[in-house]
Amino acid sequence: MDRFSSMAVFARVVELGSFTAAAEGSGMTPTMVGNHIRELERRLEGRLLNRTTRRQSLTELGKRYHARCLEILALVESAELDAREMQNSPRGRLRVSCPVIYGTRVLVPALAAYLDRYPEVQVELSLNDRFVDLADEGFDAAIRAGVLPDSGLIARPLTHSPRIACASPAYLARYGQPQVPADLVQHDCLTFVAAAGAQREWYFARPDGNGVECIAVRGRLDVNGGLALREAALAGLGVIFQPQVMLQEDLDAGRLVRLFPDWPAQTWPIHVVHLPDARMPPKLASFIAFLQETLGHDSEP
Repeated sequence: MDRFSSMAVFARVVELGSFTAAAEGSGMTPTMVGNHIRELERRLEGRLLNRTTRRQSLTELGKRYHARCLEILALVESAELDAREMQNSPRGRLRVSCPVIYGTRVLVPALAAYLDRYPEVQVELSLNDRFVDLADEGFDAAIRAGVLPDSGLIARPLTHSPRIACASPAYLARYGQPQVPADLVQHDCLTFVAAAGAQREWYFARPDGNGVECIAVRGRLDVNGGLALREAALAGLGVIFQPQVMLQEDLDAGRLVRLFPDWPAQTWPIHVVHLPDARMPPKLASFIAFLQETLGHDSEP
């Protein structure tokens, strides 16, 4: 017999005063109720109830066990209620992975509205520029930029991230300003290192709208973090090709100069991905809906 069921039957017997009363409305016979009590007594190696033909009373063991049963059954009921509420309303810890730049400049400023809307959700945001394994590392969702590999994850589009080429005024004064992307082969280019290696192929949308141009760049500095690449560009170490959202403040302040302004910015798609789940938890469903509502537009700010 299930121990928790037997404990619940015992509590019902004590509350109602007899096996017969406990059996009524429970779908059990008085004999079945008695079987539950006897099974508990067998486990405990002692009597829980003093029973006569007219009345029953708790033994000393029964009094102590009854009190603990009520505590345990209340905890079980509370746990089940909490689980049901979690399946009906957004609550609990939500673990999200996001690229450093997009998380810092775009996602974090937007999270205030999400946390205000769903006060029972706690977000744990991990900022990194690698592809995390959602299942192995316990993430609920991840924000990813670029063309997605076939991973078996559910991908939901959010927006597009413009990427532009820039360099510092000091670098351009020393080495000259490239006029078209093909000129980059003569320059030091600061390359981002992804899981597959340094990204030495830079793609530029042609001004006439006729496809894209791929430039195989070279350089002496490869870095696995976008913010470090930005610092290198500000220090005059070379040309950077990164999301515009990361570089816009430097462009506005004149610390960086955009190259090839007549060439449209090449864009990378931004998706939120998650594991397949026939019954998506409300915390995840609410987060995805919020991202699509807040960040699901054609370009970043």
